[in-house]
Amino acid sequence: MLHFDRITRAGTDEVGIEIRNLVIAGWTGRDEAAVRHHIEELAAIGVPAPSSVPVFYRAAAANLTQASRLEVLGPDTSGEAEPVLVSMVDGLWLGLGSDHTDRKAEAAGIALSKQLCGKPIGTGLWPLAEVEDHWDELELTASVLIEGQAVLYQQGRLAAMRHPRDLLSASPEWPALPAGSAMFCGTLPAIGGIRPASRFTMELRDPVLGRTLRHAYAIDVLQVVV
Repeated sequence: MLHFDRITRAGTDEVGIEIRNLVIAGWTGRDEAAVRHHIEELAAIGVPAPSSVPVFYRAAAANLTQASRLEVLGPDTSGEAEPVLVSMVDGLWLGLGSDHTDRKAEAAGIALSKQLCGKPIGTGLWPLAEVEDHWDELELTASVLIEGQAVLYQQGRLAAMRHPRDLLSASPEWPALPAGSAMFCGTLPAIGGIRPASRFTMELRDPVLGRTLRHAYAIDVLQVVV
């Protein structure tokens, strides 16, 4: 059971919801050059090109976590800030999450790598209906802590990514995201390349309505014993 603060123009309420379906969309950029850049970025660390663009991976909904710490196995994981659609009985809501991924396993199989790490998700949600007409103005930012130094890791407007309605229409299985589902909507390129960190902080800012969603988590690396 996940718990959210649903923040609307009229006020805020708190809800609990059981997510039964978790979908992770990949290569969702509108700019073909940017999509190629991200594919090449992953290819540099041994990740094969996707079979389609965009592509939709399934992962266990139990991987979703709102905890402040994420345990991972080994030093080869990293986060990616993403807008997240959460479907409830009263419609679609927009949140913020990190598609934390095992990069070593990603070289062997992307679907496998998606399953191996928890998927942090923040507690704040906005109604999609309140932001979809200015989706392109929303700003996504991530920073990381590497060897004690704060580093800007991702930054850009969601104009670089497919509109969520377009993304859903491109999905053969999820054109209408059923209630009790969450979909990670893709990410922006990492500034300076993909790399691990000890802490991941992300924000989704709405400059039109003057509000911001935030979430952060620490990464605890478990030793690999062979």
